Amino acid sequence: MSAPLTATPEPLLLRERDARGVITLTLNRPQAFNALSAGLLQALQAELDALAADTSARVVVLAGAGKAFCAGHDLREMRARPSLDDYRQLFAECSRMMLALRALPIPVIARVHGVAAAAGCQLVAQCDLAVASREARFAVSGVNLGLFCSTPGVALSRNVPLKAAFEMLVTGDFIDAPQALERGLINRIASPEALDAEIERLVASIVAKPRVAIALGKELFYRQGELPIEAAYAAATETIACNMMDAAALEGVQAFIERRAPHWPP
Repeated sequence: MSAPLTATPEPLLLRERDARGVITLTLNRPQAFNALSAGLLQALQAELDALAADTSARVVVLAGAGKAFCAGHDLREMRARPSLDDYRQLFAECSRMMLALRALPIPVIARVHGVAAAAGCQLVAQCDLAVASREARFAVSGVNLGLFCSTPGVALSRNVPLKAAFEMLVTGDFIDAPQALERGLINRIASPEALDAEIERLVASIVAKPRVAIALGKELFYRQGELPIEAAYAAATETIACNMMDAAALEGVQAFIERRAPHWPP
């Protein structure tokens, strides 16, 4: 008698790549509203580490399967291991993953539909860009459970005005997509059926530019934001001078002078 067939578990993270080097990473725990389990965090970290060394990658789109973008950390999993050391390790791993998004030399776009709550809202804030369905909702709602969203607050307070961020953190209330756009948490809104088309418009505009300029620009953009203005200008001066010596910039400037379309070097 043959052994019974067992279903192969679905991967926690789905990965797609197109010919342009646009990578879509999809959180794949739809039954748990894509809550960030330890396994999902590890899968994300592995993909981001690989992408950091992939010179042909151009853009990452971070999405969620099912009805939500991400509902935050997996509270059931956390509650099953009530240890201070375990919690320290979990949040350290999450913070490392969030910082890896920032350290990537290519833009990361959050594709937001449904709910983005707690660490899910943190993911949106940590991504370089975000496009949301008009039906999306955002909250840092841990305070409703007696748990102040400390780590999500780091990213949130670097995206929206301080008073708006603090209100979200101490009330746990949801805001809708138009409010998120007004506060600067997201870049664009689209109807649910037009969400992918809106993301594609943004992606196409980015991949039409030289990768080297985007990489230099992203690194400088975040670094200068943490510096006093004099140091920020010094850093920007050095970056743009080095950028000007790159083959892509030399070609772009020459094309401008000759009134033609640039032919970017590979």
